[in-house]
Amino acid sequence: MNEIRCTPFRTTLIFLCFLLVTTSGWGCQFSPTRSAEPIKVGILHSLTGTMAISEQSVSQATLLAIEELNAQGGVLGRRIQPVIRNGASQSDIFAREAEALIVNEHVAVIFGCWTSASRKTVKPIVEQYQHLLFYPVQSEGIEASPNIIYTGAAPNQQIFPAVKWAMDNLGQRFFLIGSDYIFPHAANAMMKDQIRSLRGTIVGEQYVLLGSTEVAGAVEALVRSRPDVILNTLNGDSNVAFFQALRAQGITPQDIPTISFSIAETELETMGSAAVAGDYAAWGYFQSLAGPINAAFVQAYQARYGADAVISDPMEAAYLGVKLWAAAVEQAGSLELNRVRNALHGISLEAPQGAVSIDPISQHLWRTVRIGQIQPDGQFEIVWSSTKPVRPLTYPAYRSVERWEAFLTDLHTRWKGHWQNPATFPSIIEAEP
Repeated sequence: MNEIRCTPFRTTLIFLCFLLVTTSGWGCQFSPTRSAEPIKVGILHSLTGTMAISEQSVSQATLLAIEELNAQGGVLGRRIQPVIRNGASQSDIFAREAEALIVNEHVAVIFGCWTSASRKTVKPIVEQYQHLLFYPVQSEGIEASPNIIYTGAAPNQQIFPAVKWAMDNLGQRFFLIGSDYIFPHAANAMMKDQIRSLRGTIVGEQYVLLGSTEVAGAVEALVRSRPDVILNTLNGDSNVAFFQALRAQGITPQDIPTISFSIAETELETMGSAAVAGDYAAWGYFQSLAGPINAAFVQAYQARYGADAVISDPMEAAYLGVKLWAAAVEQAGSLELNRVRNALHGISLEAPQGAVSIDPISQHLWRTVRIGQIQPDGQFEIVWSSTKPVRPLTYPAYRSVERWEAFLTDLHTRWKGHWQNPATFPSIIEAEP
């Protein structure tokens, strides 16, 4: 056998080849050093400001999912390291922090946003950098980005079933109230289309600046119109002021019930459930759902954050979003965007809310729809549920795709390039004759 002799030159060459393999993407799966490095992921929610009432707990649910994955060995054999940023209830801060997470922190994915206004400002950021956002809250649809996975409800998984149920069970005359940004305006446009098609009546429509507690004018208009049902798309602290004003006017759930689209268990914990017991909300998940998977989820969350901690639909959607991402990364064997996205399109999950899967066209989830009535203890009694998961439809058939997109463009132009009203006074919508 010929003897292999390592000259100084050959030794240096071997060392350089080893260094290249272990520090480049070519050999990351084989390198002990690289495999030990954590995978950074971004968590971007409002920890302060008007939306903190809703978003702080969503951030906690995201952290719980990450902790569970780390306890099981992480993803691709690597620990997940959360990098938390505060959107501070301001869309421009969300955009700035999203870019910082991508450019400065080099996160593999971002889990975050609540309002559609914040999502709309983050969307061009993740698209520009070919990145990935998991968005855990219901939306108005009229959007499908290859860089966003929408784990909250599409309009046909929340808005439309709730309106139909209300017309069948509560009445035909509706008053619409919402925060003055993109989701409530679009949701109300959809509800008006549906109500008119079912020959119901819209007796009033009012908006409150996002985060404002100036609700007196809207409540006075509501009292004058005497609707059968209130459809509520207010967000944040405005809900507290609104329901206080309603009760001060003597309007109770027994008198005029309210169906809310952004009030869940966590908001009730802050607001106090006694004042709104008997009203309704439309979601896909309620903490009170029966079943072993949800029971285990609730137990794990309360073990981590306190025995009295409550869980909402966006919290569960954020939690399962982390699990969906991890499953896709494992299946892809990579963090590369296209490989992860392709893997996501084939994944189903038995979540606390029930079976979910990602629609490959819209990148929204197939979800079960539920309507719950608020109980005095802050939980919900489910009064209606779809029989199976519902396919997401992001462009409601009441208008063409072009008309819906023109509707959004008009709002964006009216608000001078913003996705919420930047003015001092809320939008005024004339009531139907």
